[in-house]
Amino acid sequence: MSDHGTADEPGRSRAAGLGELARLFPPSASADDGRVTVGGCDALELAERFGTPLYVYDEDALRAACSEFAAAIDLGPPGSRGLFAVKAFPVVAMARLAHECGLGVLCSTAGEHAVATAAGVPPESIVLHGNNKSVEELGLPVGRLIVDSFDEIGRIERLGLERDVWIRVTPGVEAGSHEFIRTGGVDSKFGIPLPQVVDAARRLSKLPGVTVRGLHAHIGSQRLEDETRVEEVVLPLLQMVSEAIGAALEEVDLGGGFPVAYTREDPEAVTPSEVAHLLLAGWPDDVALTLEPGRSLVARAGVTLHTVGTVKAIEGVRTYVAVDGGMSDNIRPSLYGARYEFVLANRAADPATAPVRIVGKHCESGDVLALDALLPDGVAPGDLLATAATGAYCYALSSNYNVVPRPAIVMCRDGEARAVVRRETVDDVIRLHER
Repeated sequence: MSDHGTADEPGRSRAAGLGELARLFPPSASADDGRVTVGGCDALELAERFGTPLYVYDEDALRAACSEFAAAIDLGPPGSRGLFAVKAFPVVAMARLAHECGLGVLCSTAGEHAVATAAGVPPESIVLHGNNKSVEELGLPVGRLIVDSFDEIGRIERLGLERDVWIRVTPGVEAGSHEFIRTGGVDSKFGIPLPQVVDAARRLSKLPGVTVRGLHAHIGSQRLEDETRVEEVVLPLLQMVSEAIGAALEEVDLGGGFPVAYTREDPEAVTPSEVAHLLLAGWPDDVALTLEPGRSLVARAGVTLHTVGTVKAIEGVRTYVAVDGGMSDNIRPSLYGARYEFVLANRAADPATAPVRIVGKHCESGDVLALDALLPDGVAPGDLLATAATGAYCYALSSNYNVVPRPAIVMCRDGEARAVVRRETVDDVIRLHER
């Protein structure tokens, strides 16, 4: 498949002027004149208008990814559908966009359900999962409830709930990723182990108002080839459970977590629409398939802007470049060693030859965005740092550590930028404090 893209492949176009990093930036990104633009909006002008740190999204890239995925999964058996895992980017504007593009929304908490509801997503298009749902969360109106444990079955029985449910299965497949984001192995807080799934299905099928519709198996952020291994476990189990409860189960959710390219060394990412086509090839025509990507729909569409505040050269050791955010707006490098690529948005045409360590402003030695990065020589206070592929989990995992307000979020399209989340203020952060 061409790296240059076509009208039918907006997610594959190569951003102009960014060299080998172009495939990590939004398809609309450009740096031909040495200044980064996203969605036709100049990064320096965005920083001046909205301040930094700032999350910037290519709205057309988001729409293209969601629409292509929805169209691909719709080719499956009747009832097949795509869900946007809202945890990756829990913003009302994003949930609304995903719904407009034909996707449902996957939620894991009452808060995420509130985001989807505020976006106008109807209950029948919402799926709720989670390993420790509260009574409040179990009572939320949803199209499918993913049952995660026997304790939860007991709560459903005591509450007398009427629900269409999927049973979350622990398939025993260890994905090739960091242990913190693996969810399908035998030793996991998520799901019901394979030997106990039939018993769980029998208990649920005896509850008045509860209908077991299918199985759910998500193994976490992983290599794509792991999906086939899960399919080989879940489809026979679906038949076994159907026979045990005397009802044909016709739905399987294989989760999400599809790979994303974050660095120049990462292979070209397979899009969610391509994943859907691959899995549907040879898929049984009487089992509806659900997939629930999050980060692979939004990661590449997002860029984070920071302003350089301090440059500290320690002779014979290294040069530190400190920016006006850090682990409060991107905890992933500190949390599990995530790596990113960077350019200076105001000097993108300059060769990046100077090794530096990029750090934040927080009172932690571990507040590091990049242990080793290359930036142009002479990086100085006031330069604007752009981090590629930050569209997933950066805002979702953001915090107010050191009482630092969270950044604003803007969506850019055709040269117009709109704030979809305003910048927090210190007053916002302390509004719940007793005075």
